Amino acid sequence: MRTRTKICGLTRVEDVEAAVDAGADAIGLVFYPPSPRAVEIDQAVALCAAVPPFVSIVGLFVNASRASVLAVLEALPISLLQFHGEEEATYCESFGRPYLKAARVRQGFDLLDYAARYPSACGLLVDAWVDGYGGGGHAFDWRLLPPQFDRPLVLAGGLSPVNIGEAIALVRPWAVDVSSGVELSKGVKDRALINAFIAGVRDADGRKIP
Repeated sequence: MRTRTKICGLTRVEDVEAAVDAGADAIGLVFYPPSPRAVEIDQAVALCAAVPPFVSIVGLFVNASRASVLAVLEALPISLLQFHGEEEATYCESFGRPYLKAARVRQGFDLLDYAARYPSACGLLVDAWVDGYGGGGHAFDWRLLPPQFDRPLVLAGGLSPVNIGEAIALVRPWAVDVSSGVELSKGVKDRALINAFIAGVRDADGRKIP
């Protein structure tokens, strides 16, 4: 199985182009105003225009109002929603789009129980448990994840070109999601780091044991 790759928190057209050129399967746009990587709809229009066919555009939200999510969906070709707050399943599925539900993992967290609360999610994204939302560039102990998980799992939190091989070898996720690990500063990506990250994913896939 090939590990899919998403580059998240993009704010510049040149970074979208770098992600696409490197072979990213998806790019992520943050619509959470407190985030330093947040984008406005007008800004996101230019970013989406740089995305070619067959690359997914993911919209990330945190406890957003229905109106704000609908405004984004009306203006932009978002193919997947990603919810990082305390959203209930009925809210997540009400937009009629595929969605990921993020889970913040720490000792004692039951991912299987959490996943059962979101049966309509097309996958679960696992991130580090920190104050606020998002992993904050921190990795969590991947051994806390259940060894058997029958839903698509997206691994996030503190991933970088340095540790991506180890992460894939241990977790074998459906996809990986990186933001700060390929940045020069918050919201400003580095082409060389993006290339190195995706090369690391491909190398790890090549070393998987069937």
